[in-house]
Amino acid sequence: MADNAEQHEKTEEPTQKKIEDSRKKGDVAKSQEVNSWFMILGATLVCMLLAGDMARELARALQLFLGQAHDFAMSGANLQALFTTLSGDVLGAMALPFIVLVVAGIAGNMVQHQLIFSTEPLKPKLSKISPAAGFKRLVSLTSLVNFAKGVAKLAIVGAVMTAIVWPNRDMLDTMVTTDISAIMTVTQSMAGEVLTGVVAVLAVVAALDYAYQYHKWWEKQRMTIKELRDEYKQLEGDPQVRAKLRQVRIERGQKRMMSNVKKAAVVITNPTHYSIALQYDSGMAAPVCVAKGVDTVAFRIREMAKEHDVPLVENAPLARTLYASAELDAEIPQEHYQAVAEIIGYVMRLRQTASWRSKPGAGTS
Repeated sequence: MADNAEQHEKTEEPTQKKIEDSRKKGDVAKSQEVNSWFMILGATLVCMLLAGDMARELARALQLFLGQAHDFAMSGANLQALFTTLSGDVLGAMALPFIVLVVAGIAGNMVQHQLIFSTEPLKPKLSKISPAAGFKRLVSLTSLVNFAKGVAKLAIVGAVMTAIVWPNRDMLDTMVTTDISAIMTVTQSMAGEVLTGVVAVLAVVAALDYAYQYHKWWEKQRMTIKELRDEYKQLEGDPQVRAKLRQVRIERGQKRMMSNVKKAAVVITNPTHYSIALQYDSGMAAPVCVAKGVDTVAFRIREMAKEHDVPLVENAPLARTLYASAELDAEIPQEHYQAVAEIIGYVMRLRQTASWRSKPGAGTS
């Protein structure tokens, strides 16, 4: 009941990350019927294409031993040499069929999903040894489906084999008196027909089972709204944390900007809403905007300028224009060179005049 309720809550399509995480854990859509079909196909190819050569190789290997068995000395060394020779011949004859079956087994997995190397299925889990969990799996819908599928497959395969063998039942009665070489030929032909029919029928069974397994796996991968939100937070970060980090960055930027006001040559205001602090030294190609702001930030820039004796110049149009066009820590746009140069020149003249007047004896004859 709990599993069904949880499944009903999974109303959202799985994300690519969810699918990739499942594949890394070895959780993929997989049908054992597809694997079985490839193995039977491999056995059919072996029977139809390689059985004759394999039988001849084995006959050649065993002919000398069976034909002259009375001539072999039954000693330990001779038996060991005989066993080694026969083993090599048998393995040589079986090598190619074995390779075909191995390739068929690998192909049965690769056609369903890409190769996956995961240790997750090998990890010990209490659910695997729990009697309650085992009983639950035994009476589950999946077990019933697998049982019905197995019975149906046996019935279908049995019907196919009967349909192919039954017309040749008279031939089976005469095989008792038939030469052994002819029996092998007839047996190979009949086995090929049976296997071909079984492969054709099981191809449909495997395709239907894979479609069922894929649908079942996809439904399992579906996500709840909460899972989607959690994944989004994991990928993008918690919105509250992002907002906090953004606020920290803004505050640090403002502190750095305020510390640059003391290096400014002049602060241009409008006079209350905008403040633009410009730095200029004789070796610089153009003035650089080191601080700018509106309202509260503008007020703080002006206060910082007063603390460090940076001149304030009121020029509302220029202040608004520079705020919109000048970038922090960058030279002002070229079209404002003339207006800013006049202000900086005016400020420098004022400083020179103030410096001259502060000298002893200045202004007396």
